[in-house]
Amino acid sequence: MMMGLLMSGLMVSEANLPTAFASISVFREYIDTFDGYSFKYPQNWIQVRGAGADIFFRDPVVLDENLSVEFSSPSSSKYTSLEDLGSPEEVGKRVLRQYLTEFMSTRLGVKREANILSTSSRVADDGKLYYQVEVNIKSYANNNELAVMPQDRVPRLEWNRRYLAVLGVENNRLYSIRLQTPEKVFLEEEKDLRRVMDSFRVEKI
Repeated sequence: MMMGLLMSGLMVSEANLPTAFASISVFREYIDTFDGYSFKYPQNWIQVRGAGADIFFRDPVVLDENLSVEFSSPSSSKYTSLEDLGSPEEVGKRVLRQYLTEFMSTRLGVKREANILSTSSRVADDGKLYYQVEVNIKSYANNNELAVMPQDRVPRLEWNRRYLAVLGVENNRLYSIRLQTPEKVFLEEEKDLRRVMDSFRVEKI
């Protein structure tokens, strides 16, 4: 849904990721006083405009690593609490369905495997309730989708990604920050990426 960027310099796709990544460590803070949210992000990530979200940042090296923020319109639905959506587990199932809908493919021989890794709730230092959902999705494609014989259609792993989402409610809106990263990168950068997700706050406007 939020893809497409032309960039200069080194670019790394999920297929040829390096075996090690430098720690992010240094962050900037993005504050949207008009829409009512804030979060920290790696200082080397770049903003991508016209990506379909309210705000979208991407790693300039690992192209499959990005984060975005979206929120509902108070005119279409009014939220007073995250608990209006149900438990973290129920919200996790909803988030997973949303991901699978977004990544639905019409290509022959493509299969997606998805699992909810964890769901949780926490009250942050601003006194507000947040839900967090973690999902793993793997995409497989047959090496020869037009082959007549089943033994000639061998599935291969296209990508393996971790998706993290944090949700909060304020201003009668449901806010969500979503982070996508290859599993291999997540293992290297987990501490820093969790810091990004934990920094998300919704603000009264």
